[in-house]
This record gives sequence, C-alpha cells and structure tokens, in this order.
Amino acid sequence: MDVSIVIRTYNESRHLPALLAGIDEQSLDGRRIEVVVVDSGSTDATVPIARERGCHIVEIAKSEFTFGRSLNVGCEAAAGSYLVFASGHCVPASNRWIVNLVRPLEEGSAAYTYGRQIGNGSSRFSERQHFRKYFPEQSRIPQDDIFCNNANAAVPRAIWQKFRFDESLTGLEDMEFASRLIRDRCNIGYVADAPVYHLHEESWHKVRIRYEREAMALQQILPQVHVSFLDFLRYLLSALMLDFGQALQERVLLRHASEILLFRLMQFWGAYRGNHEHRRLSREMKERYFYPK
Repeated sequence: MDVSIVIRTYNESRHLPALLAGIDEQSLDGRRIEVVVVDSGSTDATVPIARERGCHIVEIAKSEFTFGRSLNVGCEAAAGSYLVFASGHCVPASNRWIVNLVRPLEEGSAAYTYGRQIGNGSSRFSERQHFRKYFPEQSRIPQDDIFCNNANAAVPRAIWQKFRFDESLTGLEDMEFASRLIRDRCNIGYVADAPVYHLHEESWHKVRIRYEREAMALQQILPQVHVSFLDFLRYLLSALMLDFGQALQERVLLRHASEILLFRLMQFWGAYRGNHEHRRLSREMKERYFYPK
C-alpha cells in the first residue's frame, strides 16, 4: 500500500460521504490507497457509512480520545508508506489533493506537509478570514515556523514511527509534532495546491472551547506565550476592525455583523481563558510541590 488516509470521526455522517466520494475521485497517478477511519464513539450513521464504503474502521472509546491518540491508533492500523490525515468534516477541493500533498514527502523536500484549508458558502465569515491568513495561496516548502494542521496533512510512515504524536495534549498535536521534527532538522512544508473545504458547524460555546483547549496546549508547547486581558481586548478589537472592513468592502456587513462579533469574541475569549487556566493550574502545582507546609 502506498498511501493510507487516516480520518478522525465523531458524528460526521453529514460530511463523511462527500469526503469519501472526493477520495474516490482523486487522480492518484498509479498510487494505491486505503482509508482508515478512527471513530471515537459516534452515535449517528458515521460508522455504517464508513463500513458500507469499505473503509478500515478502528473504534476507540470517547473517554480515551485525544487528538494525538486517535492519530496514533489510526497510523498503527494503516499499511501505507505515506500517511495522509483528514478530519471527518473536510472535503477535498481538488482531485490532485492527495498527489500534491504527498509529493514533497516522496521527493524529500519535506518530512511533514499540510495543505490549504478554505471555507464554502455556509462557512462563517470570520472563519474564512482565518483560513486566508493561515492557509494562503502560495506554498512554502520548507517553511520557517512550526505552524501546521492535521485536518489536512501528511507524513511518511517512518517519520511518524520515530516521533509519534503526543497523546496528552488537549489540541495542537500537529504543532508539537512539527516542533520536534524541526529540532531534528527536518523540514515542514505548506502545500497550497492540496486544498480541502474545512466545514466547521459548531455552536458558539464549542467555538470557545476549541480555542480554549488549543490555548492550553500551546502553553505546553510554547510556555513563554502569555495572553493577558489587555491582549484579549487588543486582539479582539483588531480582528473586528479587519473583519468589519472586509465585510463592508464585500457589501455583506449587515448580513454578517453579529456573526463576526460572536466568532471573534469566542475565539479570543477562549484563547485568553485557556492561557489563563493553564497558568492558574501551573501556579497550583508549584504551590503544591514547593510551598513549605
């Protein structure tokens, strides 16, 4: 097997059929592929859909789920020389997605690649701006920082076996993995011509939780990063000004104004809470270990 596509799922019945159909439509240039679905307790039709499409299904308990653990379990079950990662709510936006994402690994110009993410007409306005910032139209191979994203990424099996994903993190297992690769003098590559639609359909509470857990993970990866309440206000106001300006330019401000405000508020309040909560827990641990009692 040349390429294994590892898909993490939890109640992804809405988008999984489109993802699997997009995989079937890929131009693979002779490469052989398999699809491994790692499901963490779906209660909808996710598992029957994957089974009907002939996917190799691995199930883990919801209580055992972390992002790193689910990927490690999927990689262990996979047979491919190259491992491609996709979230269950991503859909290929090109029939060359797999080939383009894997090619830098095959050529040796990168040890870990991630592809472009874009929204569609149902995506929130501010999330589309977020994608434009972090997933631009130009590739960077190699890039000079640790940013990457496992919603659309690939790695040689040998590299994964050497480093594996950290199973203890609440998120950002991709950036932690990349940081260790860079310390080992491996290259990270961003592949703009390997795009997927990343279709988040979250409540505002879940948006906040997503950024909160990522901020907690970032504190473990980069403990020098601190987000103060002043930072929260500054980032929020800057993002609102940029988004409102872009929406005004596109003549959609009235339609998206409240959505922009709520998304950016949940994003930066979650980041502040996650950063602050991690530091509070760190102080408690410090007191427990060092304060004389």
